[in-house]
Amino acid sequence: MAAPDEYDSPWKEAIEGAFPEFMEFFFPDIAAQIDWRRGYQFLEQGLRQIVRDADTGKRHVDKLAKVHRLDGAEDFVYIHLEVQGDDETAFGRRMFTYNYRLFDRYGRPIASLAVLADDSPRWRPAEYGHEIFGCRHRFEFPAVKLLDIGISVDELMAHPNPFAWIVAAHRQTCGTRGDPERRYEAKRALVRWLYRKGWDRQRILDWFAILDWMMRLPKDLDRRLWQEINSIEEEQRMRYVTSFERFYQEEWMEKGLKEGMEKGRTLGRRQGESDMLRKQLKLRFGALPPHIEQRIDMADEAELERWSAGARGC
Repeated sequence: MAAPDEYDSPWKEAIEGAFPEFMEFFFPDIAAQIDWRRGYQFLEQGLRQIVRDADTGKRHVDKLAKVHRLDGAEDFVYIHLEVQGDDETAFGRRMFTYNYRLFDRYGRPIASLAVLADDSPRWRPAEYGHEIFGCRHRFEFPAVKLLDIGISVDELMAHPNPFAWIVAAHRQTCGTRGDPERRYEAKRALVRWLYRKGWDRQRILDWFAILDWMMRLPKDLDRRLWQEINSIEEEQRMRYVTSFERFYQEEWMEKGLKEGMEKGRTLGRRQGESDMLRKQLKLRFGALPPHIEQRIDMADEAELERWSAGARGC
């Protein structure tokens, strides 16, 4: 069975890798007021402090960016971004809480912006407020609802902004939930789109990782997709699959070894078991990275047996 769909991390990666394009697609009026020539900066340390301090239940802040305005009215301004993948009841309050805590920390007005990536037509938070004894707070924030973007998947795929493609992937993810075959076909079309863009190798790798995180497939369909990718590369005389495979193979090895070591490490190891595990991994993945060799050396017999069983069954 495919793992549950996740939106938070791939959106974060996409924003970090193409922030101007993100702003231009979702908040064009604001993007037009930013002096992109002067660059921008993401402030992760400030976010971590706000997350620790805020008491709002499930909490996370997607991104906090420092940008410069074209009109020169201020040296720089802060933009707080949230991408919300489900209809969280307290979302408006969380936006308010982060906004005033960020204002308190930096002493400057904060522009809080939200992208609503859920599939609930009725959920449309865009404000938060309260009143007591004549004292009123009213906080409004721009929010873009992906369901409201009146562009077809075909039009999104043809759009020059890469975030149109992310919206298409989101729409296809929602529309194929519970239907692995349809999702496979949709994901294959999105992969073909990537290869047609003529992007450099690293950008294709980065955006494929986002797509793969969004649109999970069962193992058999995932293997079929890799065969499709190989055919695409042969057609277009590109060779990126090797890089993809190294990425996922190393990710698998890291995950498997880490899970084994987290269950407990005791002194001693068995040379025969470690040699067998090395042989199994090398047959599947080729030369092992030094940090994997080191973890094998540090494992005890029970861990080596578990990892060997995993290597045989993966």
